[in-house]
Amino acid sequence: MSASRSASSPDFFASSPGRRRDQGLTVACFSIQAEAEPGVMPRVLELFAKRNLVPSRWVSDRIGPRGDELAIDLQVEGLTPELTAYIARCLGQIQAVNAVLTSQKALT
Repeated sequence: MSASRSASSPDFFASSPGRRRDQGLTVACFSIQAEAEPGVMPRVLELFAKRNLVPSRWVSDRIGPRGDELAIDLQVEGLTPELTAYIARCLGQIQAVNAVLTSQKALT
Protein backbone atom coordinates (compact mmCIF):
# COMPACT_ATOMS: atom_id res chain seq x y z
CA MET A 1 0.00 0.00 0.00
CA SER A 2 1.24 3.48 -0.86
CA ALA A 3 2.28 5.98 1.80
CA SER A 4 0.76 8.88 -0.13
CA ARG A 5 -2.27 10.71 1.23
CA SER A 6 -5.57 10.74 -0.60
CA ALA A 7 -7.72 13.80 -1.29
CA SER A 8 -10.17 12.51 1.33
CA SER A 9 -7.52 12.80 4.05
CA PRO A 10 -8.23 15.86 6.26
CA ASP A 11 -4.67 17.19 6.04
CA PHE A 12 -4.23 16.62 2.29
CA PHE A 13 -5.15 20.15 1.16
CA ALA A 14 -3.44 21.86 4.08
CA SER A 15 -0.13 20.18 3.33
CA SER A 16 -0.20 20.37 -0.45
CA PRO A 17 2.18 22.81 -2.19
CA GLY A 18 0.92 26.37 -2.11
CA ARG A 19 -1.79 25.73 0.50
CA ARG A 20 -2.18 27.12 3.99
CA ARG A 21 -4.66 25.73 6.49
CA ASP A 22 -6.00 29.21 7.36
CA GLN A 23 -6.98 29.93 3.74
CA GLY A 24 -10.34 29.19 2.19
CA LEU A 25 -10.21 26.90 -0.81
CA THR A 26 -9.42 28.84 -3.98
CA VAL A 27 -9.07 27.97 -7.63
CA ALA A 28 -6.28 29.40 -9.77
CA CYS A 29 -7.35 29.82 -13.40
CA PHE A 30 -4.77 29.90 -16.20
CA SER A 31 -5.51 30.89 -19.79
CA ILE A 32 -2.64 30.13 -22.16
CA GLN A 33 -2.30 31.00 -25.83
CA ALA A 34 0.45 29.23 -27.76
CA GLU A 35 1.48 28.00 -31.16
CA ALA A 36 -0.15 24.65 -31.98
CA GLU A 37 2.94 22.48 -31.57
CA PRO A 38 2.91 18.90 -30.27
CA GLY A 39 5.17 19.56 -27.28
CA VAL A 40 3.30 22.50 -25.77
CA MET A 41 0.67 20.60 -23.76
CA PRO A 42 3.11 18.18 -22.09
CA ARG A 43 5.42 21.08 -21.17
CA VAL A 44 2.50 22.97 -19.62
CA LEU A 45 1.34 19.92 -17.66
CA GLU A 46 4.91 19.23 -16.49
CA LEU A 47 4.98 22.51 -14.53
CA PHE A 48 2.09 21.25 -12.43
CA ALA A 49 3.15 17.60 -12.25
CA LYS A 50 6.59 18.40 -10.82
CA ARG A 51 4.81 20.25 -7.99
CA ASN A 52 2.54 17.22 -7.39
CA LEU A 53 -0.48 19.18 -8.66
CA VAL A 54 -3.22 17.86 -10.93
CA PRO A 55 -5.43 20.43 -12.68
CA SER A 56 -9.08 20.04 -11.72
CA ARG A 57 -10.06 21.27 -15.18
CA TRP A 58 -8.23 21.29 -18.54
CA VAL A 59 -9.71 22.45 -21.84
CA SER A 60 -7.66 22.95 -24.97
CA ASP A 61 -8.66 23.91 -28.50
CA ARG A 62 -6.93 24.66 -31.77
CA ILE A 63 -7.89 28.16 -32.76
CA GLY A 64 -7.10 30.73 -35.42
CA PRO A 65 -8.05 30.86 -39.09
CA ARG A 66 -5.62 28.05 -39.96
CA GLY A 67 -5.79 26.22 -36.64
CA ASP A 68 -2.19 27.17 -35.97
CA GLU A 69 -2.77 28.43 -32.43
CA LEU A 70 -3.62 26.60 -29.23
CA ALA A 71 -5.82 27.89 -26.41
CA ILE A 72 -5.45 26.09 -23.07
CA ASP A 73 -7.64 26.92 -20.10
CA LEU A 74 -6.93 25.10 -16.86
CA GLN A 75 -7.79 25.35 -13.20
CA VAL A 76 -5.90 24.19 -10.12
CA GLU A 77 -7.41 24.23 -6.66
CA GLY A 78 -5.72 25.72 -3.62
CA LEU A 79 -2.78 27.69 -5.01
CA THR A 80 -1.68 30.84 -3.23
CA PRO A 81 -1.60 34.03 -5.32
CA GLU A 82 2.21 33.97 -5.08
CA LEU A 83 2.50 30.42 -6.42
CA THR A 84 -0.07 31.20 -9.13
CA ALA A 85 2.01 34.17 -10.28
CA TYR A 86 5.23 32.12 -10.21
CA ILE A 87 3.72 29.30 -12.28
CA ALA A 88 2.34 31.88 -14.75
CA ARG A 89 5.85 33.31 -15.19
CA CYS A 90 7.21 29.80 -15.78
CA LEU A 91 4.45 29.10 -18.32
CA GLY A 92 5.38 32.29 -20.16
CA GLN A 93 8.95 31.03 -20.56
CA ILE A 94 7.88 27.89 -22.44
CA GLN A 95 8.89 28.09 -26.09
CA ALA A 96 5.81 28.60 -28.31
CA VAL A 97 3.71 30.14 -25.48
CA ASN A 98 2.60 33.61 -26.57
CA ALA A 99 0.45 34.76 -23.64
CA VAL A 100 -0.57 33.69 -20.13
CA LEU A 101 -3.45 35.20 -18.18
CA THR A 102 -4.40 34.26 -14.63
CA SER A 103 -7.28 34.82 -12.27
CA GLN A 104 -8.28 33.40 -8.93
CA LYS A 105 -11.72 32.53 -7.58
CA ALA A 106 -12.97 31.28 -4.24
CA LEU A 107 -14.91 28.04 -3.93
CA THR A 108 -18.03 28.30 -1.85
